[in-house]
Amino acid sequence: MIDNPLIATTLIFALIAIGEWISILTRARVPMLLTAMVGYLTCVWTGILPVDILDKAMFPALGAILIAPAILHMGTLIPSSLLKSQIKAVLISLGGLIVSGVLILMFITLLFDYPTAVAGVGPISGGIIALLITSEKLTELGYSAIIVIPALVVAFQGVLGMPLATYFMRKYTKQMQAQIDRGEFVPMVTEEDFASVDVSKQHPLFQSSTIKLFFVFVGAAIAVVLGEWTGIHYSLWALAIGIFGLRVRIFEPRTLEKSNSFTIVMLSIIFVVIGTMGGVTPQQVWENLPAIIAILLIGTLGISIGGAIMSKVVKWNPYKGMPVALTALFGFPGDYILCEEVSRSSGRNEEEKKMIFNELLAPMIIGGFTTVTVASVVIASILINTL
Repeated sequence: MIDNPLIATTLIFALIAIGEWISILTRARVPMLLTAMVGYLTCVWTGILPVDILDKAMFPALGAILIAPAILHMGTLIPSSLLKSQIKAVLISLGGLIVSGVLILMFITLLFDYPTAVAGVGPISGGIIALLITSEKLTELGYSAIIVIPALVVAFQGVLGMPLATYFMRKYTKQMQAQIDRGEFVPMVTEEDFASVDVSKQHPLFQSSTIKLFFVFVGAAIAVVLGEWTGIHYSLWALAIGIFGLRVRIFEPRTLEKSNSFTIVMLSIIFVVIGTMGGVTPQQVWENLPAIIAILLIGTLGISIGGAIMSKVVKWNPYKGMPVALTALFGFPGDYILCEEVSRSSGRNEEEKKMIFNELLAPMIIGGFTTVTVASVVIASILINTL
């Protein structure tokens, strides 16, 4: 019966729904994505669900296609007037990775050895591409004993990163609310920032939900082609096309929401994220547990310290800056989902929820792309060649 794609999809969907329910009950203290991932792993390990249930569901295949359109949508959430301020988010993200990398190379080398340290540095930055680069080089050099470490680091880093980032974001929102009550809060982005995007000047064609969605896919396809031609990851192109398309009125603000497509897009991508843990076995975890725990703890501590230091340097509230640095541990779509959960649980009314969401989203998205898409690849490429 589980072989039926609809039933298999519904069972995985149930884990996501339970995660959402727990997130609401705990006021986002337990992130939905964390619950869904741990629940999936537990069900597979105990035999409640078959190991190939995601293949049966076939939803992850759809999610893989929709990653570029979803990232383009993120670009339509960032008005061009906001971009200049995001250099601070980039610096905070890089500061977290630098401190984390130094601490891992120092302490993991002392506790285990240098190859183990290198195996963890790139993946702790959060990148699948960094994982592939590290794994391929370890295989080539014959480090078969530690080949599973980067995969396990990537699989479990969100377990630490998401709750910690949520904690700091909630602390920041409380300070935001105190400033709002005193009339002192100056929002980073307001609805007025989107006013320059006068959709009334769009061609009537763009008023159709189907046409809106078509142009999103066209932009995403262009991003994929540019990624193959230039060697720059397609996700960066998709984000840039979304920002540019918003500026020239090809896209509306929150374009996938306006085309009534965003929920199903995000749901399908969550299936993909859950699937990244599919190949992890209890035996692999047990055999490499000391190294994995050490890399995750030291790496997370380093990212937090680096994020806090750079937040002070660029004059940002550390509770705002540290979650930005911690996006290295989960990236997209976790950064978007956490912003949504924290704003929903912390806002006292709809206007305040929207204000909190707008304040958190842009730096979290930019931070995630800085670490996961760019910095992790550079770090992994450089360090793996030192073996």
